[in-house]
Amino acid sequence: MTEFSRRVSQKIDKLSPAQIQSLVEDGYAQIDMFDAIFQSLSTGLLIVDEHFCLLKINKAAERFLPFKSNPEDSKSESIPVWSLIDDEEISRFLKNAFEADKTNISDEFTVATSGGSVRFVDLYVTPLVKNLNQSKNLIGTIIRIDDVTEKRNQEVLLHRMETLAGLTNVAASVAHEIKNPLGAISIHIQLMQKAIKKKREGDGSLPPPKYAEDYLEVITQEIERLNKIVVDFLMAVRPISAKLELVNPNKILGEFISFFTPEFTEKHIKLDSDLCACEVRVLLDAKLFREVIVNLSQNAIFAIEKKFGVDEDSSESERVSGTIQIRSKIENDRYILTFKDDGIGMNEETLSRVFEPYFTTKSNGTGLGMAMSYKIIKEFSGDISVKSELGTGTTFTIELPVPQMEKKLLTFREDCTPTGENA
Repeated sequence: MTEFSRRVSQKIDKLSPAQIQSLVEDGYAQIDMFDAIFQSLSTGLLIVDEHFCLLKINKAAERFLPFKSNPEDSKSESIPVWSLIDDEEISRFLKNAFEADKTNISDEFTVATSGGSVRFVDLYVTPLVKNLNQSKNLIGTIIRIDDVTEKRNQEVLLHRMETLAGLTNVAASVAHEIKNPLGAISIHIQLMQKAIKKKREGDGSLPPPKYAEDYLEVITQEIERLNKIVVDFLMAVRPISAKLELVNPNKILGEFISFFTPEFTEKHIKLDSDLCACEVRVLLDAKLFREVIVNLSQNAIFAIEKKFGVDEDSSESERVSGTIQIRSKIENDRYILTFKDDGIGMNEETLSRVFEPYFTTKSNGTGLGMAMSYKIIKEFSGDISVKSELGTGTTFTIELPVPQMEKKLLTFREDCTPTGENA
């Protein structure tokens, strides 16, 4: 169509008015067809000029991205596209791409829909090239938006199915444990029934109270034991209700540190933090992640106070204080968080059972904190491990996968000519 239009323009003075009108109508028809194709694409597209001002947008992009106002309004034409988007992280990503003059970059974000649900979208920033055979042919930028919600949901579902598959052995073990107290209950009830039946067939009197109470006490104990087994099992299999979103864990840690620093200071505990400067986002539930951090800090405080003691009569300068270290880094596509204290530490038995439900060394502890923390991190498709030495301290390490983009983008030279295998 472009080559045909060029040839026609060279002979325009030789065409009749009727032929020119016919060509113009054909041109409008072609434009309408291309616009219909553009609007019908399931992939969202934003076309911006060299100043990142919006030139064209399709319906899919309007569905995927939250806008402060109608992006097709004439007033929007002179406003940078990042100022039109009602999402801080996406807006910052596009603004950084423009200011750093970066193309062929991508990132993943979570956006909230009007109905309150969360969707995952990939944003790709690529150059808009007019003609690859000419120099200085960069005329704008294409911003592509792909909805990857279904892909992420499938990954979460697969992870949960793998977790459920691993519960088979747990269920078999629980079934075996339940049989023993049920058998004891059954035997003692039968003994009571036989004793009562024998008495009624004899002199008609019931067994002495102590005789019945002995059996009932055993039955009560076995029922309590059975109830604990069932509760522990439910604790192990009940799924975590996590609302996974792409979140920067360092931001949550920063908020936690700011909020809890006064408490650490009051308890004479030094907080030493060193969070990586990267703008990384991982799939997690912010509320549940905070719960894990709070559990780790409470355990660290308990271990430090147990080692150093709390002497209220000592002066401020004489009080011995412990230290909590929080470190984060990115390594091998994993976000790694270490939470270290120099408290009392754990012996081998405690270390081996630290993530077990209802296991605790605290007099008033429930034994559920670290068990829940373990489940939460596993729900994030991550890992949590612990190292400890009695009298020295404890280090918890959390590893969370960093979502990676599977699609490789073309790289461009300064003249916007593509390079690489796909060029």
